[in-house]
Amino acid sequence: MSTPVPGSAGSLHSVTDNRAHSPWRLSVAPMMDWTDRHCRHFHRLLSGHALLYTEMVTTGALIHGDVARHLRFGVEEHPVALQLGGSEPAELAQCATLGEQWGYDEINLNCGCPSERVQRGSFGACLMAEPQLVADCVKAMVDVVSVPVTVKHRIGIDKGESYGFVRDFVGAVSEAGCSTFIVHARNAWLKGLSPKENREVPPLRYELVHRLKAEFPQLTIAINGGITTSTQVAEQLQQLDGVMIGREAYHNPWWLSVWDAAFYGVADAGRTRESVEAQMVDYMAREAAEHGTPWSSIARHMLGLRHGLPGARRWRQVWSNHKLKALHPRDVMALAHEAVLEAA
Repeated sequence: MSTPVPGSAGSLHSVTDNRAHSPWRLSVAPMMDWTDRHCRHFHRLLSGHALLYTEMVTTGALIHGDVARHLRFGVEEHPVALQLGGSEPAELAQCATLGEQWGYDEINLNCGCPSERVQRGSFGACLMAEPQLVADCVKAMVDVVSVPVTVKHRIGIDKGESYGFVRDFVGAVSEAGCSTFIVHARNAWLKGLSPKENREVPPLRYELVHRLKAEFPQLTIAINGGITTSTQVAEQLQQLDGVMIGREAYHNPWWLSVWDAAFYGVADAGRTRESVEAQMVDYMAREAAEHGTPWSSIARHMLGLRHGLPGARRWRQVWSNHKLKALHPRDVMALAHEAVLEAA
């Protein structure tokens, strides 16, 4: 097995009863093809405290594939959680052990993805119909790791609207040793909707997540789905332990730069968009030198950095121009800045 990345896996163990210090207070959701290690490096430059999740990694990919490619990350990413996709307790236990060995601060089980590809593997949202299996999976992982094992799930599947369904799911899984649930406040429709439509069509029902917290006050309950402003985050934190942000964090990443001050009471670090961009250029240069990573595969994650500013479109066009890939990223940045000035 490849040598794990050095790093502490203990940053989630300093949890107190004070909700303001919950590690799950604010997090960036696991998003396939998006939240790879380069994306997480970028997000960490914007917030020093938000919990970052990997893309979902299937148990098969770890057991039969390149472990280092899937699990390697930078120590600066902490706190960082590994999301696993699978439904075989023994395989999940094996992969959770790998995750802990590589230094992840949390192991999260995906019980929320509705895609047909995931359903064919008998995991993701369809697991909500089998709470005892999920409980067995959780127990298998809890028994072999010391870091928190958490579950991300929906409020229901298909068009069922019973609160009792999600209540019983959480109750059964919590008895197996899971004390933290991240709840996407929509149903997952297993047939008839694309993954994108599953993030938009089923109605949001925040009140069901609030009921879960009221009924299980001893559990950590975080909410996910449709939250795009700091005002909405603050409102949810009045009733819940945490808020997970998905697409908005990716498309409008500069929002993360206010999180530390607004939600963790940490003084503004004096970041600017330009300073973050320059740090990303340094990172691109290091990645190219150490791993041969093309800058374009990293730059794609920061294309929303100037979201809403004059010249943002021209700036994005430069950074996404593959004809420039032979240039040093510092030269690309210079061209991007020139494009912004020309657009002014």
